[in-house]
Amino acid sequence: MMRSTDRFLTTHTGSLPRPDDLIRMMFAREEGVPVEPTALASRIREAVRDIVARQRAAGVDLVNDGELSKPSYATYVKDRLSGFGGTSQSLEYQDLVEFPALAKKVFGDPGRSRRKTPACTGPIAVRDPAAAQTDVDNLLDAIKAHPGTDARLAGASGSFMSAASPGVVSLFFRNDHYPSHEAYLYAIADAMRHEYEAIAAAGITLQIDCPDLAMGRHIQYANLNLAQFRAQAQLHVEALNHALSGIDPERLRLHLCWGNYEGPHHHDVPFADIADIVFSARPAAISFEAANPRHAHEWALFETIRLPEGKVLIPGVLESKSNFIEHPELIAQRIGRYARLVGRENVIAGSDCGYGTWVGQAAVDPQVVFAKLAAMAEGARIASRSFW
Repeated sequence: MMRSTDRFLTTHTGSLPRPDDLIRMMFAREEGVPVEPTALASRIREAVRDIVARQRAAGVDLVNDGELSKPSYATYVKDRLSGFGGTSQSLEYQDLVEFPALAKKVFGDPGRSRRKTPACTGPIAVRDPAAAQTDVDNLLDAIKAHPGTDARLAGASGSFMSAASPGVVSLFFRNDHYPSHEAYLYAIADAMRHEYEAIAAAGITLQIDCPDLAMGRHIQYANLNLAQFRAQAQLHVEALNHALSGIDPERLRLHLCWGNYEGPHHHDVPFADIADIVFSARPAAISFEAANPRHAHEWALFETIRLPEGKVLIPGVLESKSNFIEHPELIAQRIGRYARLVGRENVIAGSDCGYGTWVGQAAVDPQVVFAKLAAMAEGARIASRSFW
């Protein structure tokens, strides 16, 4: 994990706005319309080059491929693993039950009807072993074309790539095959290990997306009490650690998320109730929501708990559902709060969540996204002057 040595570094959560023509191609593929594979692969490769260039221009230090090859951060696994089929399931968000009009608005976006979340109907195995390597090659190609100016961040060392956790796959894809949830989780973990290790082997930091550890509380496990949910979350972390056992924790980061949708979020589990479980996960760095109105106060948690040795925080200093461009001074203040509590070298500035979580769904205007990232870079420079 790239740690701060003379300034605060910047990154983001993963998904970034896709070009309109790529969105149309991916919608067509999701709907079963034939898309010429070579043309799609070429367009993705070109788009990844462009998205890395735009991150560089905005001042982002730790860049990625924008998740441009994926229909979403989690459901892409149906195209890479065998064992999934049948019908999709409907998920109920506990915080939206009391607000049916808002729920209709949130779940009525044009891209939602195209989301494919089939069930697990057979043994899970790697179906497309080349897909992860293609993503890796595209990102390395883009970095070579746009290397950046900081020698410490040259090549793969200044990059990251996201992959779905076993737990979030289990959240979106109903288990109709394995005898228990635990067996299902470990089957997913064993299959996803291929992708995890392909990314890490390239020298790219692997980010594991784990909304199951937070959002799962008010969706998958809304009927459990807190102790029961914590037991399930711990099981999810154990399966994840199993899948990551061959990867150096310093090459890993985990993204904790309560759901990247514009809802009330008043049933979100407090970070304090799950922090020990999150920190028991293998990744050295923890990315989490810290800017939106439901979680911006939780920096104070680190007044009472100690950051475990070897861990790094990537708090969100940008909201991911608002078109407000955060003032750089506010961003600097947010960075400073964490730096004073856990040490300047243990803080990297990030975003709450992604800006293109599902293909075709984007709450923030694409041009605003990059203006927000530029504001984050300026805020990090301001904060750095106070701490170095």
